[in-house]
Amino acid sequence: MPTPMSRTATPAPSAATVLALGAWLKNSACLCQGGRVQWTAVHGDLSDPQSCMALRASALALIRQARASGGPPLAALAHDLHPDFYSSQLAQELAAELGLPAVAVQHHRAHIGAVMAAHGLDEPVLGLALDGFGLGSDGGAWGGELLWLEGAQWQRLGHLHPLALPGGDQAARQPWRMAASALHACGLGAQIGAHWGARVGASRAATVQQMLARGLNCPLSSSAGRWFDAAAAALGLCLEQDDEAQAAVALEQAAARALERGTPLPDLPLPGLLPGAATQSATGVGTGFDATATPLTSSQILDLRPPWLALHEAAAPLRLGRTANATLPTAPDRAAAPPSAHTAPAPSIAAQAALAAAFHLRLADGLADWVLAAARARQTRSVALAGGCFYNRILRQRLQARLIEAGQHVYLQTAQGCGDAGLALGQAWVAAQELAAAPCPASFYQENPLCV
Repeated sequence: MPTPMSRTATPAPSAATVLALGAWLKNSACLCQGGRVQWTAVHGDLSDPQSCMALRASALALIRQARASGGPPLAALAHDLHPDFYSSQLAQELAAELGLPAVAVQHHRAHIGAVMAAHGLDEPVLGLALDGFGLGSDGGAWGGELLWLEGAQWQRLGHLHPLALPGGDQAARQPWRMAASALHACGLGAQIGAHWGARVGASRAATVQQMLARGLNCPLSSSAGRWFDAAAAALGLCLEQDDEAQAAVALEQAAARALERGTPLPDLPLPGLLPGAATQSATGVGTGFDATATPLTSSQILDLRPPWLALHEAAAPLRLGRTANATLPTAPDRAAAPPSAHTAPAPSIAAQAALAAAFHLRLADGLADWVLAAARARQTRSVALAGGCFYNRILRQRLQARLIEAGQHVYLQTAQGCGDAGLALGQAWVAAQELAAAPCPASFYQENPLCV
């Protein structure tokens, strides 16, 4: 039986009729036809065969509906750029049967496209996409992307400083590996064993240290999610996770406690800026850095190593079970709420929460400066925020407030949220832009390449 579907008044991408098959996680498909968007239910993650079967049934039902509606005929199918996703393979299979193009759409471009479609934007937009993973146009793992979208054209203006993923996907399930990777990225990889041996086992820590040193099974990722993992692990909040975003949620919850209580926050350094060529190869990732990095004057690579390393060093006593209150310089003006009447927590828990809050605010401020520099350079006042990291209320509200204060119009996806459940709308929007810009009878489209 087809998965139940829902109709929505979300603005359609264009007059072209497009069926988009969505993301790998939280998969949902949509049909954009005649000024309307029809969504399927969320099928779930496509690692589950039942979810794949549900997606196929929904896609076939939407194709039948498109034919029976009397509206504009189906013009294309859209899917993620990753060729191994079931949704991508299904889109290409169905497109071949129908004699239609299958349009591959880069994940983060689709995230920003979803916001543009949801809000009916047709002007150029600066987009910030923050999440866990999406295959990049260069074949790499993306997840902290500053993009420029203008119709069918798009450009990657910058990204977060990449971290190595020791063990590949295993690093996303074990945040302590991301903390080890961040330590390595700060030029301190030789300390991994000393810092993590007692917590995770000397053998495991030594293995990861050697993997990073030799670059063995350590693909790079610009993911914002992995930086949250590294911060949560450094604070001892989550070393291994059973559920997606478990570490990031623990970090946000700790930060919220400090902000609700009005706890004075440690004065972590802001992220810095690096030129784009600095991370084009893996050889530069393990080098040291200058904590007084170049001020944010243009959009390139946002370096989160300075605030992360300061957090890691301040949290060392916490990882040993002692309070760090006496060693944390504070910035009272950055305590975001008045003191609470609640009972005060234990000192080590309070210090842990204060560091989590400080990291959130410094990250948000660094992102705001980065986006605003790009907005000035591009002379735009439209910014789209997308990706699962924007479920983080502290990050979202702080960044949004900074951007609005600077005169920017800020847009977020609405009905389907900011994560992968709404990605299909962006895929359909991009495909429609591609078709309008370069109609082609071919049965397969590789998406419009990045402008350089």
